[in-house]
Order: sequence, then structure tokens, then C-alpha cells
Amino acid sequence: MTMTLHIDPTHLLRPDFIWGVATSAFQIEGAADEDGKGESIWDVFCRQPGAIADGSDGRIACDHVHRLDEDLDLIASLGVDAYRFSISWPRVQPQGWGPWSEEGLGFYERLVDGLLARGIRPFATLNHWDLPQVLQTQGGWMARDTAHRFVDYARGIQRCLGDRLASIATHNEPWVIAILGHEKGIFAPGLTSRAAAAQVNHHLLLSHGLALQALRADGASAPLGIVLNMSPQEPATDSPADRALARLQDGHGLRWYLDPLLRGRYPDDAWTDLGRDAPRMEATDLAAIAQPLDWLGINYYTRNVVSSAGPWDPVAHGLPVTDMGWEICPDSFHALLTRLHRDYALPPTFITENGGAFPDPVQADGLVHDQDRIDYLRTHIAAVVRAAQEGVPLAGYFVWSLMDNFEWASGYAKRFGIVHVDYATLARTPKASARAYRDALTRWRVGARA
Repeated sequence: MTMTLHIDPTHLLRPDFIWGVATSAFQIEGAADEDGKGESIWDVFCRQPGAIADGSDGRIACDHVHRLDEDLDLIASLGVDAYRFSISWPRVQPQGWGPWSEEGLGFYERLVDGLLARGIRPFATLNHWDLPQVLQTQGGWMARDTAHRFVDYARGIQRCLGDRLASIATHNEPWVIAILGHEKGIFAPGLTSRAAAAQVNHHLLLSHGLALQALRADGASAPLGIVLNMSPQEPATDSPADRALARLQDGHGLRWYLDPLLRGRYPDDAWTDLGRDAPRMEATDLAAIAQPLDWLGINYYTRNVVSSAGPWDPVAHGLPVTDMGWEICPDSFHALLTRLHRDYALPPTFITENGGAFPDPVQADGLVHDQDRIDYLRTHIAAVVRAAQEGVPLAGYFVWSLMDNFEWASGYAKRFGIVHVDYATLARTPKASARAYRDALTRWRVGARA
């Protein structure tokens, strides 16, 4: 058994390719009600009985707010180029509009300045799902006004931090906010309406476009983009029914976002399928959404096999899965990237999240020998290198996640980190995968310079 991770150090990746790790605010920060922070929809959702698998919440999480310097040193020890994090909107603007929290903004200034002092580029995400609860009571993302509140928030963050950020993403995974939060009800705010989800999707995309317009008008220096979760929709069989269903799900899950962002329109098949649930929009909305992207972020974890006969279980087909039950399929990752390059005029593209959850028990020697994660990263990074060789404009790769954290509706039961967190003591212990990633980056840089 080998614990190493190899990255091809050839010209197949651009020499300025960025390697990083990623987190999000609600999953690691804690300090839920300190320094005037407002409640988010996830603070409220966690209090709903049965909403979180282990009954936990994000009030303490990894206590990142109180352990900032320790965590910055930890990131630096990995030898990465960049750190992708999100800003908690209710921490910096408790009501989602109006007064700003100087303490909240100060935390992110210390975070950004601490990264820069350690030679690490700050990649900021404005919205990683934790909408201020006050805005939710006023309609949340179903209300068009929230898009305008988001623009004000984005402009405020740029005024405070924009000159020091290497990148700004408007939203992380709008599909999750809309579908899991508003149609399936398993994520905050826990609603179950297809029409609501469609309207939320539109307002998220609209707020993205309006924010890009405003930030550029304000003189944005940081490259601007958006992060989308992408899963190839692959038919279980070659039957017409399976192929048709896979194509429709591709329309709802992938083209619903990329078509308006990059082509200025929604896909006809998904729009028709929504019928009366299709979103309301104004005549200028599609033009507003289709602002030029400086970059695109793709989060990839698994594929989705589509069967007209019902749910398709990879375990029943003898396929390997992570602790989330998600199939491990790097070939589908490669196929996704090359398909996107073939179908769209992609801007520089970052893999903004990729990783796997595994049980990760601490061994007798006090370490975590997570060979499964090393194998996952090795095969998926190889898929990225192959795609780059075939012309996909890939600019960077971020492991999800820096450390074990609050995994949304799964609570603390699922561990994605390359750093182990003991939730009783909050002690951080780099896993074998952290050391393997660090060593691979060192070898890659030597090879890339040769």
C-alpha cells in the first residue's frame, strides 16, 4: 500500500496553475452569536427537529474564528498557493441590509491579511448558502428584492477587501440552494415547492449578474466568477426512456445554469418541463445574467446515473463509493470537463471543490492513514491533467476540504478534510492525505520549473 500522491509535472498544466484547499464559513467558523453576528437560515434550520442527522449545529463547528492564526499556519504548512473561503453575510451585515458589523468585517480583514502575509492567495465566495435569516422572513431568495440586497452586500465587501482578494465568487452551487433548500426541503430553509425552487434559481443568477455589473462599475480589481456543482447525467441503459430522462436532468442540473450565464438564455427543454412552475422574470434579466465571466468554478464529486425504472444504486452494481454513498468515478469527471469545453466557450476554469468523505478513524499511532482519500485525489487530479492536455482551460484545483467540518444535513458524521478535527478537543491533525498533497505539490513545482 502506498501513501503517495503524484501529479504529472509536465507542460500539460499551465505553469501558473493554482493549487489550493477550500472551506465555507458556516461549516468551520463557529462563534455563532458573537460580535453582533446575525442569524442565518442555517442557524434556524439546525433547530428543526430531525433536520440534521446527528442533531448537531454550527454554533461551534471547528471554532475557526477563535483559532484563526493556528488555522492560517496550518494552511501555510500544506504548501498551497491559495485558500478558498466564504464570507458569512450575517457576520458582516447582520440583517442582510443596513448597518455593517465592524467586528465581522475585521475578522475577514485579519483572515485575508494573514493569508497574504503567508504568501497564500485569498479566493473569497460571497454566498455559500448562509443567507441572513432577516432576509428569509422577507421572502428570502424567492423575493426579487433579495437580489438587490445581495448587490449591496457584494459592493460592501469589495470596498472593504476587494483590493486584497485574488478572486471573488458570487455564489456557491445555486442548484443546492434552490433544489435541496426549496424543492426537496432537506437543506435550509427547508421548503418543498418546485415553483419556489425555479424562482430562487432565477433570482440567484440575476443577483450574480447584477453584482458583476456593480462590482465592475465600482472598479473591481479581483477576477469575478461563480461556482457551480456539476454532475454528469448518464443513462443507466441505452433505452430511449433512460436517454431522454438523462437529457432532461442535464437540462435542469447543468444547462439551466451554463446556458443563461454563457449563452444568454435558459434551455428550452428544462423551461418547457417546468410549465407553470417556470420563474417570473423581466425583459432585461437574461442580459443581466449573461455578464462576461473572468473565470468559472466547477465543484465535482460524482456522476448521476439516470434510470427511468427508479433510483440507481452504485453499491448494488458493485461500484466503489465514498462515505456519502457517492460513486467514485474519475472518468466521468474527465468526460464532464471535456464535454463542457466542447459545448461552451469556457473562461479560465477552476476546480473549486473536489474530494471524498471517508470514515478516517485515528489509528493507534495517533495519525489518520486515509489511503482511500489519497487514491480519490490521485485519480481525480489525473482526470484534471488529462482534460488540460485535451485543451480544457483549467487554471486551478482546490481540495475539499481543508479540515473535517459541519457537513450540513449530515452533521459531523461525514469527514471530508485532509486535516482531522477532534470535535471534543478541536485539535487539528493533518492526515496522510495532507502530507501526500503537500509533497505532491512540492514535486510538481520542481518538475514544472525544469
